[in-house]
Amino acid sequence: MTALERRSSVSLALIFALRMLGLFLVLPVFALEARKYPGGDDPALVGLAMGIYGLTQAVLQLPLGIASDRFGRKRVIVLGLLVFAAGSLLAALADSLTGLLVGRALQGAGAVSAAVTALLADQTRDAVRTKAMALVGGSIGLMFAVALVLAPVLTAQVGLAGLFGLTCALALAGVAVVVWWVPPEPAQHQNAPRGRLAEVWTQPDLLRLNLGVFVLHTVQLSMWVAVPALLVQAGLAKDQHWQVYLPAVVLSFGAMGGLFALERAGRLRAALLGAIALVLVVQAGLGLLAASGVPDTLWVLGPLLFLFFCGFNALEASQPSLVSRMAPQQLRGAALGTYNTLQSLGLFAGGALGGALVKWAGAPGLFAATAALTALWLVLTWPLRPVGRGGH
Repeated sequence: MTALERRSSVSLALIFALRMLGLFLVLPVFALEARKYPGGDDPALVGLAMGIYGLTQAVLQLPLGIASDRFGRKRVIVLGLLVFAAGSLLAALADSLTGLLVGRALQGAGAVSAAVTALLADQTRDAVRTKAMALVGGSIGLMFAVALVLAPVLTAQVGLAGLFGLTCALALAGVAVVVWWVPPEPAQHQNAPRGRLAEVWTQPDLLRLNLGVFVLHTVQLSMWVAVPALLVQAGLAKDQHWQVYLPAVVLSFGAMGGLFALERAGRLRAALLGAIALVLVVQAGLGLLAASGVPDTLWVLGPLLFLFFCGFNALEASQPSLVSRMAPQQLRGAALGTYNTLQSLGLFAGGALGGALVKWAGAPGLFAATAALTALWLVLTWPLRPVGRGGH
């Protein structure tokens, strides 16, 4: 990477990290803490308040991605972060579950993922873009692990309102990073040819990648409905779950070197398919564990979660990199907006389906469904032919 590419990658990864840390801090404790608010005795409303973020984000990812193509990436990113901060502040001040729901919905309206990844694609060459995307994906994975450690401690000190207040502060710190650290964006948006959205929505390989991110995040969020219970069954108290999550996430970053080596060898397609297959193996393994009902399975759960994060990190790096290469340059924001819309819908679907499947079919039924969904994803992705570097 050049110095400019390193600066772009680190600064934009930091924006993702600040934003996602705020979101992840809330997730492990939201369902429990929301019960303390008026209206918190309604599980359906609690679930809606938790998942509404993904729905409003899904609605606005594409419009804001298109806006970044026309008006500039940094303007859209700053606007989105300010909206996210306002939603966080509203949730911090909420005195009912309805207020939390409205705050979460406004948080989701600050949908900047497409604009951030489009700017990263603008400022990096094809040859190093997967590394740049891996840095972003790695920062998100690390924030997830950090949040699992910090959330119970911070909640005990400041409560859910304090967590939302911290989220607001982190979003404002992200604005400062955009204004003072992110390099100037290429001056290509104002007079760029518009292009047609049909070019994004009808390209078969872009459709495969959009399907992929939807399934990945549906599976990821569905998993966390059942995995904590498996860890408790294995003898690990809730406040000790980070002892499994943190090593699994951190050690999985080492596997990224294999992804870069395969890309340099021109075998990015093989790496992509292998990562999907790894996620499939993990879902099947978790399903067998859940069905067995055997206690003391921590020695199996830990390696399975490590393998999951290996596959997840590889997919989080390679798929948006491929989208940015395959999309017409003047529609890069729109293509990544579509991709991030499907990602957000996957998060919403994962929360909704995960809860419903555990309720009606138990953890074995949940993992059977996620394994079947991942197998279908693998079959549909098989014909993918990446363009640019690593196209075999």
